[in-house]
Amino acid sequence: MEPELAIRLVTSLREAGIDFVSYLPESRLSQILPLMRKDPGFKLAPSASEADAVSIAVGTTLGGKQTACYMESTGIYVSCYQLLVVALHLRVPVLLLVSHLGGFDDQRNSFLYSLAGRRLIPQFEALDIEFKVLENGNHIEQDIGNAVRTMNALREPVALVFTGDFTT
Repeated sequence: MEPELAIRLVTSLREAGIDFVSYLPESRLSQILPLMRKDPGFKLAPSASEADAVSIAVGTTLGGKQTACYMESTGIYVSCYQLLVVALHLRVPVLLLVSHLGGFDDQRNSFLYSLAGRRLIPQFEALDIEFKVLENGNHIEQDIGNAVRTMNALREPVALVFTGDFTT
């Protein structure tokens, strides 16, 4: 991802009210982490598992924060139980920031990720989680603002799936 796009993404999250991010580091969107660490508007919580990251985000939301949970696409499979039984069942809004490893427009796609990447969108549909796929940053500010507004209106997790220009 180009540095300017990473800056716009982080700025958009802050302006949309996100103030806490749990995450499992990955490769496609990793440029956002140093920017968030330097920004006093964000509290970050690294985790050893995407399942833990979702649980942390849900608990932090229940504690009054506007949270996001950042992971790669394979993390959706790992965190399905927490998403379904905790976040969706309890109706807790969390913004899922998901890099689409193995997706059609993943600029670094390989056989390691392609099978899981093909099944990410059907996984969101099976969980009935609203999502939007972002291929470029043309409307990143609006897309993030809309996602945060939607997650709060639904009182459920909402996902932004990053591919294309975000995966270079």
